[in-house]
Amino acid sequence: MNICALTMAHKDHWALSQWYRHYSRQLGAENLYVVSHGADPQVQEICPGVSVLTIPRNRLQGFDHWRGRMLNSFQQGLLELYDWVIRTDADEVICVDPRRWGSLGQMMQAQEAPALFALGFNMFDFTPADPAARGQSVFAQRRDAVFTGHYSKAWAVRRPIGLRRHGLQLRPGRLAEFPYVMPRGVYLAHLKFADAMALTEMTTVRHEVGNSKGPGTPGKAWQQASAEAREKVAEAKALPFLNWETAEEQAWTELQSPVRDSATSVLRSKSLRFDNRTQLPDWFASL
Repeated sequence: MNICALTMAHKDHWALSQWYRHYSRQLGAENLYVVSHGADPQVQEICPGVSVLTIPRNRLQGFDHWRGRMLNSFQQGLLELYDWVIRTDADEVICVDPRRWGSLGQMMQAQEAPALFALGFNMFDFTPADPAARGQSVFAQRRDAVFTGHYSKAWAVRRPIGLRRHGLQLRPGRLAEFPYVMPRGVYLAHLKFADAMALTEMTTVRHEVGNSKGPGTPGKAWQQASAEAREKVAEAKALPFLNWETAEEQAWTELQSPVRDSATSVLRSKSLRFDNRTQLPDWFASL
């Protein structure tokens, strides 16, 4: 079975290094594709052997819409060559529980659905880490996490189905009956908050972009990126603790009734917020 992974990045070098480390081990670097939003020679340095497509960074107006259309088209083209296309942001990696699946590829080969969702969680950096260890897997350094419906995203397709608003863009006639498949033991780890140094670097970038002049620049969330990041980390740290088995079962169960949005014809997970934090089991450290 041929599987590839696709992402788009702008300056988020630490997250991209984690994306590359994870998927090159799973799929091989030759099956990875990175769209670089703006010229950045570090992308190829971070991701040796990957196919890098550089696009100009001269248009932010309507960014989410044209970015989605472009990546959907690229994704559809890759399906001419691959059985499955994995598509996540650069700060998102898909993990499979080795107690349930031998590998990511084995899990995907076992699926009959045309598209897959994963149970998502935010990872957090609550304890100081050795700067020398930043090149290692984040899962060997971090264990704190909070499950989230918002990041329980659609992440892989094997048919020409577009991704939109963390879900699947479907024809209206298919929306009501299209399968919502979130295999057990499959997780989307969102790494935005998983490294304090990287978070500081990227909030600085977001602040600069958000406060720049010109049409299409992001709004208040980017203008106040640092304050928002501090608030999110403090909020997560204050949540009561729940063991992984209980928290995972609760989150997966509550997400099994998806949103079928007839106004946009999008199938997506409920944007649920869970009121506890947890810790990843030991097997994550081997990824």
